[in-house]
Amino acid sequence: MKKLLSTIFLVSSLVSYAQEFQIITLGSNGGVIDGDISGYLVRNKNEENFIALDAGTILPGIKAGLEKNNFKGITIPKDTEWSDTGYIFREKIKGYLISHGHLDHISGLVISSTEDTKKDIYGLKSTIETLKNNVFNWKLWPNFTNEGEGFKLNQYTYQELNPSESKNINNTTLKVSAFPLSHSNYESTMFLIENNGEYLAYYGDVGPDIIENSNGLEESFKIIGPLIKEKKIKAIMIESSFDNSKEDKGLFGHLSPKWINKEFEVLEKYSGKGSLKNLNVVITHIKPSLKKNDNMREKIKKELLEDNKYGVKYYFPVQGESLEF
Repeated sequence: MKKLLSTIFLVSSLVSYAQEFQIITLGSNGGVIDGDISGYLVRNKNEENFIALDAGTILPGIKAGLEKNNFKGITIPKDTEWSDTGYIFREKIKGYLISHGHLDHISGLVISSTEDTKKDIYGLKSTIETLKNNVFNWKLWPNFTNEGEGFKLNQYTYQELNPSESKNINNTTLKVSAFPLSHSNYESTMFLIENNGEYLAYYGDVGPDIIENSNGLEESFKIIGPLIKEKKIKAIMIESSFDNSKEDKGLFGHLSPKWINKEFEVLEKYSGKGSLKNLNVVITHIKPSLKKNDNMREKIKKELLEDNKYGVKYYFPVQGESLEF
């Protein structure tokens, strides 16, 4: 019996390990300071291939992650001609999930495209159209994609996502579903990433539903709420661009700590009373202040932790940092 129980425990542990995510922060800021903006890598910890969640920063973030030894377990051949940063960028990132086409979410992808390899770009139709018409068009940048204006270099393949439909992410074991959000009346996205029945919810830029005159957040909560109740959500990644001193009229499609709490009240309606306790919540897209002695990250962190009415577990990762859930 003891041997049987040990076997069951071992199998259970292996299943749990296979279902976990690693997230590496490539860029944690919401703009202003270039080289550290809006980008994350995520993988199933049981495989070596990553997918990028937005791509405002790529190469500086990989370099920072290597310096912090957060790519341990990733095999880099000794005989490769590429640097460690270059090899991970070219060979281990298998695609990009782009939440929307604003510059701080795509600039790393665009700038580094000249040294990239063949990959997929996933997004809602509105995001794909922005990239197709306004970015990879031989005016702003050469057309490295398979569609759009002029000669097509066919390095990137657009993968248009239909809202709420699950799609396999090529060259990984992950799946993704996309859900529209409102970002100052511009369409953004929540990506729900699935790994063997467990999930990571990544929110691109988004404003409060009531200010945006939208129901995008609530509709996404209808999806992830039951998954939270069933303990299938490993983490939520959501933005807080400003602290609570920012007036509603100045949010321009972003959240602040007080609005996170108000939106979590809606989320709890769909997940169940008390279900958000100990939920992993990763705060993204913090906009730095250029004022003297004004640390926006610390302000936002203080406000969220002091008014943590739902008892969630907040994380505030910086560039190069790794989180495992």
